[in-house]
Amino acid sequence: MDDKSIQHTRWNCTYHIVFIPKFRKKIMYGTNKKDLSEIFPKLCEMKGVGLLEGKICKDHVHMYVSIPSKLSILGFMSYFKGKSALMFYDRHPELHNKYGDRHLWARGYYVSTVGNVNEDTIREYIRNQEENDKAEDGAK
Repeated sequence: MDDKSIQHTRWNCTYHIVFIPKFRKKIMYGTNKKDLSEIFPKLCEMKGVGLLEGKICKDHVHMYVSIPSKLSILGFMSYFKGKSALMFYDRHPELHNKYGDRHLWARGYYVSTVGNVNEDTIREYIRNQEENDKAEDGAK
């Protein structure tokens, strides 16, 4: 298992995130795509987020990220979408009016946790922990 640790906590929190440009405009190609592919890893690094995989399509973005347990998904995505829009428009001021008042991204996003075990495995593990406690109590 590839667990990370901070002080007294070990964590392995990975997520699949998908988000789109405002009005799902097909704007991420050529120079725009190249600039975003430089901006995204920088922003992840600044927050201590591991960008494990990523794909920028013409009208949406897929990211597979490892986010520290001290950082919420909501907090990270607010930071990420806000800063990436600002950095993008700094590089392309001519697009500022074309795509509307520095709002590059649509409001929402899709997120799904990615784990190395399924729900049944977790339930079985918890049940076995209870059985182990009962066995230890009986052995004393």
